[in-house]
Amino acid sequence: MLSHLFSPIRIGNLTVKNRLMMSAMSINFGVDDNCHVTDQLMAYFVERARGGAGMMLVGGGSVHPGGQELPDLPQMYEDGCIPALKRMVDQVRPFGTRFGVQLMHGGRQSYLPEKVAPSPIPAPAVVKGEVRALTVAEIQHLVTCFGDAARRCRDAGFDFVEIHGAHGYLINQFMSPNANIRTDEYGGSFENRTRFLFEILADIRARAGEDFPVGIRINGNDYMENGWELTDALTLAPLLEAAGVAYVHVSAGVYGSTELTIPSMYTPQGCFVHLAQAVKQVVGIPVITVGRIKDPVHAEQIIARGQADMVALGRSFLADPHYPEKARTGRIQEIRPCVGCCLGCIHAVLAKEPGGCVVNPDVGREYLMASGETAGKPVGSPDKPRVRILVAGAGPAGLAAARECALAGHDVVICEQGEGPGGLLGLAAKAPGRGELKDILQFLDRELARLDIPVRYQTPLTQDLLMEISPDHVVLATGSLPQMPVIKGLFTTSMHLVTGVDVMAGTETAGEKVMVLGGGMAGLIVADFLADQGKTVVVLNRKKSFAEEMSSNDRYYLRERLKKGDVTLYKQVSIQGFTPDGVIFSSKGEKITLAGFDTVVISEKFEAVRAARSFEKTSAARFHVIGDAKSPRHLMYCIAEARELAATF
Repeated sequence: MLSHLFSPIRIGNLTVKNRLMMSAMSINFGVDDNCHVTDQLMAYFVERARGGAGMMLVGGGSVHPGGQELPDLPQMYEDGCIPALKRMVDQVRPFGTRFGVQLMHGGRQSYLPEKVAPSPIPAPAVVKGEVRALTVAEIQHLVTCFGDAARRCRDAGFDFVEIHGAHGYLINQFMSPNANIRTDEYGGSFENRTRFLFEILADIRARAGEDFPVGIRINGNDYMENGWELTDALTLAPLLEAAGVAYVHVSAGVYGSTELTIPSMYTPQGCFVHLAQAVKQVVGIPVITVGRIKDPVHAEQIIARGQADMVALGRSFLADPHYPEKARTGRIQEIRPCVGCCLGCIHAVLAKEPGGCVVNPDVGREYLMASGETAGKPVGSPDKPRVRILVAGAGPAGLAAARECALAGHDVVICEQGEGPGGLLGLAAKAPGRGELKDILQFLDRELARLDIPVRYQTPLTQDLLMEISPDHVVLATGSLPQMPVIKGLFTTSMHLVTGVDVMAGTETAGEKVMVLGGGMAGLIVADFLADQGKTVVVLNRKKSFAEEMSSNDRYYLRERLKKGDVTLYKQVSIQGFTPDGVIFSSKGEKITLAGFDTVVISEKFEAVRAARSFEKTSAARFHVIGDAKSPRHLMYCIAEARELAATF
C-alpha cells in the first residue's frame, strides 16, 4: 500500500532503504560535561534505527563552542568527540539506517551570554541578549570549523552530514536581509549573503572528501518581514546542486516568525510541503519535505504526487520510534501518534530541560530499558508474577495504565462510569483546532481491543464490583472536575452559571454574551470554543499570565485565534463582586465594570475526583492514584505516571 514510501532512493553515493528521515532535533540530553555523546543518546538513536528509519540525523551538532545552541547538545568541534560518536555509529549500523549529523552554529539564537552574528542585531524572539558582529577573519575561521566538524563525522563513521542553513541560525542569518546589514563581501547582494554557505560547502569537500554526501536544510520562507523568501530559495537551490549538494531539505520559520518552525496542532498537516514542491521543480537532486507529516498515508501521497522525494519526521519519531516498521508491515493503527502539543519536545528544550514527549514517556529513558518498545514491556523484572488489576476511569491516564499493565502480562479490567473513553481530554478535543487530541485516545482505545482488555462503561467503581473482580491492585484514574470558587455575588447573580466542562460536553448551553472565569489552558480553550460559535466572550484571569501550562508554540496559535474572535482578555483580575448581569473587578490597577452579560462559565481550577478511595478500607486490593485524580495536571504527567506505575507491578 505504501510502495512509494518504502522504495529505496539514492542520496549522493548512498542507497537509502526508504523515504523516511528522522529529522535533526535538539533533544538536549545524552552528553557528558564535554558534550560528548553518552549511552543515553546512543540508546535513543538505536531504538529509532531499530524502528526502521531510512535516514536519521543527530541534532544540534555544534561546530564551535561559541555557537552551541543549547547546553546539552553534542559537539563536533574537537577530536575528543570522535570515539563516543564512533561507538554510537557502530551500534546503529546493524539496522541499515543511514546515519548523519546536522552541523550548525546558533549565531544570535545560541543560549550563550556572548552571541555572534553577521550583524549586531538581536534575535527577534525567544533568545535575548546583545549580539556582536563577526569579523571577516572570524567568519573565515568558522568556515574551517564546519569543514573540520564534517571530517570528524566522517572519521566517526557517519554516512553523511547535513548543514543547517535554516530556522534563523547563523547561516540563515547571513542569508536573510533582516539579520545581515553588512557592507563587505558577506553582505548586501544575494551572492554576498550566500558566500558564507558556499565557502562552507567547499571547505567540507576539501576536508571530508568530495565523495562524502552533504545535504543542506534551508528555509523555503522565513515568514519574517524583509526575510528570506521562496524566490530566494528557488534561486539558491540550483546553485547548491551545482556545488555538489546531495539533497535539499526544505523547512521554514525562525524564532519570532509568524509561522512557527515547530507548529502546533492548530497548523494544517503538511504545512511546508508546498515549499519543497516548488524547490523540487528547479533541481534534479532529492528534495526532502517536513512539517507536521504524521500519517504514513499522507507521506505516501506526497512522494507519489512528486511533491518531494523524501519525508522528514521529527516529533512522530519521538512519539513512536517504530513508526516506519509499523507502517511498512501494515500496522498503521498501532502507530502511537504525536498530538502536536509541543510541550515535551520544543517547550522543554527551550527551557533548557531534557526533551521528551507527552505521549511517549520513554523518550530519553531507552538506555534504562532492556529492549524498549520492541518488547512492549515497562521497566522491571520479567519474572514478576501475573496480577489482576482493576482500572477505574477510561480517561488518558486510565487507558494508558491499562495498556502498560496488559503489555507487561497482567490481567486488566477497566470500569468507567461514563458512556465512553476520553475524560476531559475528549472534551478538549472538541475545541477548534484541537481535534488531534483525539488521536491519542483513539490509539489507546484501539490498543485495548488489540490487547483484549475488557472495558465496562456506565459502571462506576463499587463494593460489589470489587467483590466480583477481586483485583490485586486498583488504579484510580477517575480524573478531576471544575472547582467552584467562592466569590461575592457569584451564586446570586441572574446570569446562567455553568462550568466549562458542561459547555464542552453539551449538557449546558451558554448565552450570547459570556464571561469565562479562568485564563489557564481550559479557560482559553472554552473561550475559543464559544467565540467560534459567534458569541461575545470576556476572559477573567486572576493570574499574571495566560495558559502557562501550555507550550509556548501551542499557546501562540491559540492566542492568535482569540484575536480573530470577539474575545477580550483581562489578566491580574481582582474581582470585587458579580452583579445581576455583570461583574466589577480591577485589572492591573484599573477598575472595570461589565454589564449586559447572560452567562458565567467557570473554568478556573480543577479538583481531583478520588472518593472511590474509601473502598480501600474494606478491600484486600492495593489502591494507586494517578493522573488528575492524584492532582489535576497536564496530559504528559498522566501518561508518564501510568508508565511508572505499571513498572511496579
